[in-house]
Amino acid sequence: MAIPSVKESGYRKNFSLIATFIGLISALFILSLFLAFTFSKKKIEGDFISAKTNVLEESIKPYNDFFLNKLPEISYYNGYLDSGTAAKFVDTILLKYPFVKRVVFFDAQIRNERYEENGLNVGSFSAGMKSVYQFGPYVSSDSVKIFGPNSVINNTTLENFNELALKLYTFIHKLDTTKMPTQEDLFSNFSNIKPNRIDYFNIPRFEDLKVYRQMITKKLPSEPVYQQDMLSFELDPSKIKIRNNRPLLYQSVRIEPVTYDPLETSSEYETGEITLGGPFSAYKLYFISSKSFIKKEILSYFFPIAALILIFYALLLLVAFLIYRNLNINRKMFKLQYDFLTNLTHEFKTPVSVIKIAGNNIKSATSITPREQKLYGKILDEEADKLNGLMNKLLAFTQIENKAIKLNEDRIDIKEFIESTIDVHQLKYPDFKLSYEISNLTHFITDPVLLGSLFDNLVENAYKYSPPDRKQLHITARLIKDKIVLRFKDAGIGIPPSEINNIFRKFYRVQNQYNQAGSVGLGLAFCKELVNFMKGEITVHSIVNKGTEFKIVLPYIN
Repeated sequence: MAIPSVKESGYRKNFSLIATFIGLISALFILSLFLAFTFSKKKIEGDFISAKTNVLEESIKPYNDFFLNKLPEISYYNGYLDSGTAAKFVDTILLKYPFVKRVVFFDAQIRNERYEENGLNVGSFSAGMKSVYQFGPYVSSDSVKIFGPNSVINNTTLENFNELALKLYTFIHKLDTTKMPTQEDLFSNFSNIKPNRIDYFNIPRFEDLKVYRQMITKKLPSEPVYQQDMLSFELDPSKIKIRNNRPLLYQSVRIEPVTYDPLETSSEYETGEITLGGPFSAYKLYFISSKSFIKKEILSYFFPIAALILIFYALLLLVAFLIYRNLNINRKMFKLQYDFLTNLTHEFKTPVSVIKIAGNNIKSATSITPREQKLYGKILDEEADKLNGLMNKLLAFTQIENKAIKLNEDRIDIKEFIESTIDVHQLKYPDFKLSYEISNLTHFITDPVLLGSLFDNLVENAYKYSPPDRKQLHITARLIKDKIVLRFKDAGIGIPPSEINNIFRKFYRVQNQYNQAGSVGLGLAFCKELVNFMKGEITVHSIVNKGTEFKIVLPYIN
């Protein structure tokens, strides 16, 4: 009765441990969900503040295209725009950029003769207007000539022209004609940005700028006249198309004056704003969303995170189930033990049978000749070596698998180590041709005993599975970056592709004529365990009837 009691106690203990584990991971699961929701809430609230810039950038992309790409096209005409060409040019602008409300075209000139009432006169430098046209918001047929010969221009239009002309004069007056001005300097000095308006002079050639400079510094004998075009664009910020790229975050986005202050404020709404800048600096984008609207975005961000946490929680529950099952079911372990004993018995059977037969022959013989004595002695010695080697290999295998031994780190000379290995095996197998090659490597730190076992197994393997006329092995050792790469290349019978994935299994033997006398089936499995224990990796490449190459990569410790 005592044994079942102990067994039940063990089951109850295991169940208690698993229940405690599940309780802990459940508490961790709930805490993770709470932290994930808090993180999601802060993330979306932060996005409400930071994503305004993205909405602004998307909304003013057409304006940036207009300012950076379309305006400079005026300079392509080099001052020779007429009313018809200007009308076509303005048409494309009014159709493509709806925020451009009205365009005024100034057909202007630069000369050293004064303009009395329709331009800017500074010394011998004069900038004046021949004619001025105004274009409506839809098509060029809305154009109106608002200034020409024998007509008077209104003060506002003249001020706009004179303001940019004065900016042009100031730039030319300070111009260093020995070097080319930058495009940024030209663009900024030939344009004028004011609230809801942009004035732009076409940028003349550098040679013309030099002449303008001469007009300012001295009176030229001739009277050159240079054509200039100026366009003044009146802008309407309310026509900017708002591109709300976060519709699940911002419920409403609209353009309002900077001085706009909503009459009603409520704790049920979140608001934000960002100034447009440039000619629209008197306006801002105004963002508003209800808190319930933002909560939907928080939940949409939270649910994927919660799903990942739930998957992780499910995996932990699965692990708990597997642990509980493994603690209470030993069928698999029993089967492994049974297979191990069966294979071990099979491996011991052949050498023991040979020893028994040899012993019986010796015992039953009336007399033994020296030749028979030598033969039986050799047989008994070889079979005893097989048993001893099998026992040592099993013991070392078990110790490595159970991490029962430690890696002894000694500094070895790789050349001496390989030469010593070759000498031992050539003495044992005189018909075995062994060669080696070493590159970028002299010394490194490792366990010489384990490394020796690794070399011995692979050299023995190469000799055993090579035909009598191709018993040869080439060993290379190279230092590549921080790895030691060892290669063992023979000219043996090779390994079929179907067997490559099985050769490192314990007690597995490839069926061929070289295994008919029996094989332990632990050699390559032992090599793999050794390499894993030394924190390396082993791979194999083989061609049937051509040869096999084992590649071992070990960490380099200097």
